[in-house]
Amino acid sequence: MNLIRVPPSWHISEHKITDSSVYFNRRNFIKSIIGAGIGASLIPLTGCEKLSSQTALEDSLKLAKINNYQKNRNFINVGRPVTEEILAGQYNNFYEFGGTKNIWSEAQKLPLDNWKVEVTGLVKNPKTYDLDDLKTKFPLEERIYRFRCVEAWSMVLPWIGFPMKALIQAVEPTSQAKFVRFTSFYDPKITQGPGFHLGSLPWPYQESLKIEEMANELAFFAVGIYGHDLPKQHGAPLRMVTPWKYGFKGAKSIVKIEFIEQQPPTYWHTLVPNEYDFEANVNPNKPHPRWSQATEKFISKGPGLSWDIKETLPYNGYGQYVSSLYN
Repeated sequence: MNLIRVPPSWHISEHKITDSSVYFNRRNFIKSIIGAGIGASLIPLTGCEKLSSQTALEDSLKLAKINNYQKNRNFINVGRPVTEEILAGQYNNFYEFGGTKNIWSEAQKLPLDNWKVEVTGLVKNPKTYDLDDLKTKFPLEERIYRFRCVEAWSMVLPWIGFPMKALIQAVEPTSQAKFVRFTSFYDPKITQGPGFHLGSLPWPYQESLKIEEMANELAFFAVGIYGHDLPKQHGAPLRMVTPWKYGFKGAKSIVKIEFIEQQPPTYWHTLVPNEYDFEANVNPNKPHPRWSQATEKFISKGPGLSWDIKETLPYNGYGQYVSSLYN
């Protein structure tokens, strides 16, 4: 049966979504090397820099339109305008391709031909999906979600994809499955990581959810954004979207999904466990060791110092959906 939802008081009308028209360059937040790992330093952005190639950036966003999706009316307004596409397309964390925000051009090296996603582990129906499968075997929908980075900046993004619980239903995990591990594409010749590091890094990039979190209504797999296929800098062709958690929990360019019994190691929690915990729920009352999480800078056009400072909400404003998972 369909659930009737009363929109929260912070909902706004759809007409306030901002269009894609602005070019903006970002600078690196991840600067500091800490002991045995690499952390993320919050460095204020003081101005707009011109892109080396606006045309190349535009081309990276000119992808095939997705037509077979519906707008999910429960996730259409979040109290803020949708971030302009050109901004979101060039302000990205994708550590496999480097430690700066301006890695969209490096991310174009990602090969998508013959992409496969293996779903395995403690499931009754292990499966391997290709790109067509991901877009046709699951009903696609658009969800507009807040996005909150652990570095205290935020966006609003119109993802296209399908609920993670649809995949759970397809593969039927056994009762022994307690966690799900997501593994990203890794090839040391292509995904060379940042240019600064101490020793080896725990590649491939892996993230994990408790199976109850994956089954939550909010948990989402994105195959598109802004009405078209997912660009490489956003983690094409398949990425995790868990809007109540910090962005580093969203593994990009997924090649393997495993249902397992024990909590697995994850990338940032392995590197710097005191800064990046396993759960990584957005919590304004729990500061990062090197900065507050009480507020966030909302990415928009213009100099960084002019960006709006927003109050950070518990669970990024999605407590009504997920708080019961943690009580």
